[in-house]
Amino acid sequence: MRSRRLYQIVKTFLNYGLDELLPKEKTPFAAKLARHSLFWIRNKHKDKPVELRFRLAIESLGPVFIKFGQMLSTRRDLLPKEMANELAHLQDRVEPFDGEKAKALIIAAIGEEKFAQYFDDFDVEPLASASIAQVHAATLVEEAEQAKQVVVKVIRPNIEKTIKADIKVMQAFARLVDRFYSEGKRLRPIEVVDEYRKTIIDELDLLREAANAIQLGRNFADDKVLHVPEVYSEYCHKNVMVMERIYGIGVGEVDSLEQKNVNMKLLAERGVEVFFTQVFRDSFFHADMHPGNVFVDATNPDDPTWIAIDCGIVGTLNKEDKRYLAENFVAFFNRDYHKVAQLHVDSGWVPHNTNVDEFEFAIRTVCEPIFAKPLAEISFGQVLVNLFNTARRFNMEVQPQLVLLQKTLLYIEGLGRQLYPQLDLWQTAKPFLEDWVKQQMGPKALFNSIKENLPFWGEKLPELPDLIYDYLKTGKESAIEQQKLLVAMQQQQIAQQVKLKYSIAASALFVGSTILIVDQQVGLSLVAFFASIGCAILALKKN
Repeated sequence: MRSRRLYQIVKTFLNYGLDELLPKEKTPFAAKLARHSLFWIRNKHKDKPVELRFRLAIESLGPVFIKFGQMLSTRRDLLPKEMANELAHLQDRVEPFDGEKAKALIIAAIGEEKFAQYFDDFDVEPLASASIAQVHAATLVEEAEQAKQVVVKVIRPNIEKTIKADIKVMQAFARLVDRFYSEGKRLRPIEVVDEYRKTIIDELDLLREAANAIQLGRNFADDKVLHVPEVYSEYCHKNVMVMERIYGIGVGEVDSLEQKNVNMKLLAERGVEVFFTQVFRDSFFHADMHPGNVFVDATNPDDPTWIAIDCGIVGTLNKEDKRYLAENFVAFFNRDYHKVAQLHVDSGWVPHNTNVDEFEFAIRTVCEPIFAKPLAEISFGQVLVNLFNTARRFNMEVQPQLVLLQKTLLYIEGLGRQLYPQLDLWQTAKPFLEDWVKQQMGPKALFNSIKENLPFWGEKLPELPDLIYDYLKTGKESAIEQQKLLVAMQQQQIAQQVKLKYSIAASALFVGSTILIVDQQVGLSLVAFFASIGCAILALKKN
C-alpha cells in the first residue's frame, strides 16, 4: 500500500515537472539515476509556470495534500512570494463521499435509537465537503423543546489511515529536501511536516473541536463582534459533531455583502478587534480563520457580526509571550527598534548572548523601508514575518505558538483588506494594544493580581505561623549542621597544614643527608637521614 502510494505521488510530481525545483548541480547522483529510470513519465504541463504546476499537483493528490498546501500557503516566511500566492488559491472544495455512508457512520456513533428519536429531516446530500470531514443538514427535536436546525459533521471514512500513510511519505521527502536541497536548512521541511502532522491529527478528533468551540463561544458570549455556533455536546463523538446551523454570508463574498449594504469599514475593524481580543484578552485564538471558515451575520447591515466555524485548530499564549508580544507591537508602532531587540532577548526568543546593537541594526534595516509607505498600505502580518525572519538569523528558536499567531494575523489582515481596502490596521490596533499594556503594568494590574491570588493567600494564611516556625526550625538546624561542617573542615585544614610541614621537613633532611654523603660526612648524613624518616612517619600519622 505504502509503496503503491509512493509511486503515485512520485508519478504525479513528475507529470507536473516538479523535478525542476531541484537544483541540478546539487542533486545527488542516485536521485538523477532514479529520475532517468522513470523515463516514461514525462512533464505534461510544460506550458504552465512551476508555481501553478505545484498547486495542481497538490490538488490532484487528494484531501491530505490539499490541506498541507493550505497550511504551507501561510508560511510566507519560508516560501517565495509567487509560490505562497498560488497555494493560497487552494480551497476546501473536495469531492464528497456517499451521503448514505455518512449517515451510517453518524448512526453508528450516536446510536440508532437515539438518532431516530431526536434527528429528523436528515439530508443525505452534504451541505459542504472538506479535506477531513463533510457536513449534513438535519433537524434536532428534543423533548419539550422546539425543533432546532443543526448540521452534523462527520469524519471521512478511513481518512486517518490515508493521512498517516501520506505523512510518512511527506516525512521521507522532507528528509531528502533537508539533506540535499541547497535551501533545505532555510525551508526547514522536517519541521514543517511535523507541524502539519500534529495539526491534522488533532483535527481528526471532533471532541477536541467541540471543546474548542464551546470555549471560544463562552469567551464571546457577551460580545456582538463574534458568534460561534452552539455545540450540542451530548450528541458529539470522536468522529461526529452536532452544532447549530448558521445562515451567514461567506466573508469572501464581497459583492453579496455590498448588495446587503453592510457597513464594510465596521466589519473590517471588528475583524481586527476579534483577533486582538482572542490573543490578548483570552490567550485563546481560532488559528484557522481562512475564508471558508468565516461568515458574516448581515441581519442588521449597520451592525454586522463575524461568525467562526471549524475550531479544530486553536492557539494559546502564556502570560510572558503575550506581554512581550504586545510590547513588541507597541515598540514597532513607535519605531523603537532597540526595545524590540531587547524584548526578544529578555523573552528568551533569541539567545541571551545576542549582541543587542547588531540585532537592533538588522531589525531597522528590514523595517525602515516598510515604514516609508503610508500606514494604511503596510501589511501588519508581513512586518511580523520580516521580524521573525530577522530573528532567525540570530538563532531564534522556532516558537510554534508564534507561527500559529502569524498565520492567523495574515488571514485576518487579508480578510479585513478584502472587505475594506482602506483599512488602517495600525491605527485600529494601536489604541487596543496600548490600553492592554497599561492594564498589565499599571496600578490596576497590581490590584487585579492581588485580587486573583487572594483566595490562595486566604487558604494559606492559617498555616502561616506553622510555616514560619518550620522555616526557622529548619534554618536553625541547617545553621548547626553548617557550623559542624565548618569545624570539621577547619580541623582537616589544620591537619593538612601540619602534614605539609612534616613532609617538607622530611624532604629537606633527606636531601641534606644526600649532600652530606657526597661531601663524605657520613655521621651527620646518618643523623639527617633518620630525622627525615621520623618526619615522614609523623606526616603519615597526621593523615
